[in-house]
Amino acid sequence: MDAREMKVKAAEAALQYVEDGMRLGIGTGSTAEEFVRLLGEKVAEGLKVEGVPTSERTARLCLELGVPLRSLDELPELDLAIDGADEVDAGLRLIKGGGGALLREKIVASASARMIVIADESKVVETLGRFPLPIEINAFGMATTRIAIERLASRLGLTGDIKLRKSEDGAFTTDGGHHIYDAFFGRIPDAEALSNQLNSIPGVVEHGLFINMASFAIIAGPAGARTLKAN
Repeated sequence: MDAREMKVKAAEAALQYVEDGMRLGIGTGSTAEEFVRLLGEKVAEGLKVEGVPTSERTARLCLELGVPLRSLDELPELDLAIDGADEVDAGLRLIKGGGGALLREKIVASASARMIVIADESKVVETLGRFPLPIEINAFGMATTRIAIERLASRLGLTGDIKLRKSEDGAFTTDGGHHIYDAFFGRIPDAEALSNQLNSIPGVVEHGLFINMASFAIIAGPAGARTLKAN
C-alpha cells in the first residue's frame, strides 16, 4: 500500500462518521482532499451535507465535486470537522499548517462539536517537532515578532532556525493575508507551554499547535486503518 492508498483508507474510515444533514468542517491538505473526493461521490448519490472549507483550495475542490458549501458566518456551529495533520502524538496533540491554512483550520475545528484527524502512519510521532512548526504572523513588525519568538524559544530550551516561508513570488501569503514563520525546533517537550506563550506575542496571529482539539485520529498503515485515542 503506497502513501496515497493509505490516505484514501483513512478518508474512507472517516466518511463512516458523516451522517445525513451534518454541518461539516472540511480540512486542507492531501489527506483531506482524498476525503473531499469520497464525500463528493456520496453527495452525488444523495447524501445531504453542508460544508465549511478551511481554505480557498479546499473550497475550489468542493465546488468542482458538487459538495455544497456555506460560510462559517452562515454555519457558526458545526457538527464535525475532518482534517489532516502534519504530526500527531499519543496525546492527540497536533502540528498543522504545512499547507498554510492553520488559522482557518483552527477556527473551524473550534467551531465543531467533534474533530476527526485523518493521517497515515508517517505522521505519528513520539514527541512533536520533527515537522517544522508553522507560526502565522502579521505582516507588520515581522522582525520584532521573530525576535520575540526567538527569545521565547530560548526560554523554553528550544533551538533551531526560524525561517520565513517563501513562494515563487516572495514571502508566502495565507488566505487571510498573513505570512508564516516555520520553526525548525526538532523536538518540543512541552507543547502546552509553547502554545500558551506564543499566544501572548502580539504579532503572532496563530500557530500550528492544536492541543485538546482532536476527538480521535484515524491512522492508516499497510495493515489498514486504526483509531488513535488520547492516552
